[in-house]
Amino acid sequence: MNKIALLTVTIALSINAPAFAHDLGAAADLDGDSAPNAMGIQMCTGPHMTVTRSRPQTPQDLERAHDVIDTLRRVLAKYRDSRVALSEGYQIFLPTVPQEVYHFTDYSAAQQEYMGNSDPARPGSLLYVKNSSGDYVLVGAMYSAPADYTPEQLDAIIPLSVAHWHAHTNICLPNGITLDDVLRGDVGAGRIDEPGMIPVSSSPSAPEINQRLGFLADGRFGFTGKIADSAACEAAGGHLLKQAFGWMVHVYPFNGDDLKVAFGMGVPKPPSN
Repeated sequence: MNKIALLTVTIALSINAPAFAHDLGAAADLDGDSAPNAMGIQMCTGPHMTVTRSRPQTPQDLERAHDVIDTLRRVLAKYRDSRVALSEGYQIFLPTVPQEVYHFTDYSAAQQEYMGNSDPARPGSLLYVKNSSGDYVLVGAMYSAPADYTPEQLDAIIPLSVAHWHAHTNICLPNGITLDDVLRGDVGAGRIDEPGMIPVSSSPSAPEINQRLGFLADGRFGFTGKIADSAACEAAGGHLLKQAFGWMVHVYPFNGDDLKVAFGMGVPKPPSN
């Protein structure tokens, strides 16, 4: 197990300027084919994401899936107040960068997941969205697994018949920025002329944008960036990661019992109550 695998907080990074939103489209499945998610892939799909292929459902799969939802409804209740999560050691990934969904991660729990020790009652990350008042609203949780896990091993955690595990692939980072830097929230915002920044001569607002977003400012780099191959990445002053982090799956247990919503890849709207 390498250093990143041991220390990583496995977050489904859905960030990149200027959109900060999940793309729509087809994603490569675990066997390398094109397999659009029947439940609606609404994450950063395409060359930057690989998803597992669906399997036929069994009654046992449905029972296991509902057990996961019931468990999360029970154990996540106290985290509706995001301050409780923070007090228990969860940390917000890139809190100053606008995101569709914010990951509050327990590094210890995430490390255990990356070592193959998954605990349904202690997910590595909690998922929040911001409401119109800027408050964090709990919508779900994320489980992770080692990058070398097989479909059978992933299925043993969350059934592939109800969920699509995903992995982030072909990620271009600027030279001088490592995956460890990103995990620590360092996007090069304090640097000058970092690849991926907007040229200061192009706009009066460029310095402020660069200071806030670093290499995410111009949309070429990162987890939803325009660059997805080694040659283009090197030409732009970066280095390509064939896969960043391991396997991940989101679960949204609060929007009823529809498994397509609970295990879908689109972020559901939080309940009104």
